[in-house]
Amino acid sequence: MIGFRILPRTRQLPAALIEGFRSVPVANVSDCMGRMIAGGAHLRPYHKAGGMVGPAFTVKARPGDNLMIHKALHLAQPGDVIVVDGGGDLTNALMGELMVATAIKRGLGGIVLNGAIRDLDAIQAGTYAVYAAGVTHWGPYKDGPGEINVPIAIGGMVINPGDLMLGDADGLLCVPFDSAQYILDAALTKCAAEKVTVQEIAEGRLDTTWIDAQLERQGYKA
Repeated sequence: MIGFRILPRTRQLPAALIEGFRSVPVANVSDCMGRMIAGGAHLRPYHKAGGMVGPAFTVKARPGDNLMIHKALHLAQPGDVIVVDGGGDLTNALMGELMVATAIKRGLGGIVLNGAIRDLDAIQAGTYAVYAAGVTHWGPYKDGPGEINVPIAIGGMVINPGDLMLGDADGLLCVPFDSAQYILDAALTKCAAEKVTVQEIAEGRLDTTWIDAQLERQGYKA
């Protein structure tokens, strides 16, 4: 029945591929994806520090209601990232300190809420990855409806169950399941190129002739 569906997740990325993304900045991955995919700047990290990498375990929740989020916390596997489309509503918090403690105890890879959290002091004091759209003290309802392991969208970013979720201080990104290896290879190549650029800057030999060349192409005349 639509509104109360719990579906199985049928796809799983190899563990080595997931780990390969752990040292890659989200910004570099985003560049390799054409800067076309993002969850929106409103989704910010609320934990103290640290990144997030893991397969998406998706939840579509009625704004202000966390019944299916509770269920997802106990269905997801270690390493999974719970990704919740709560409609972006900030009236009621969808999660707080106790649910985050459950996620930590179960070894989940992180939390992404297109909605609000509460118990901010406790969440900010820890390094467990929690991304959300805002904060409020009002608590949630627990009536449903909601759906688990269905396609969701946050800020135009489509997330399918099993896609790879990445997060760091810059924000969030979803890497589509079928493109994960290609995108990882491209991102690692970009990281290597940036290390060279950093060294060139440090040694004072960075080539900046492209700037004037681009200005000339745009019609600029000194």
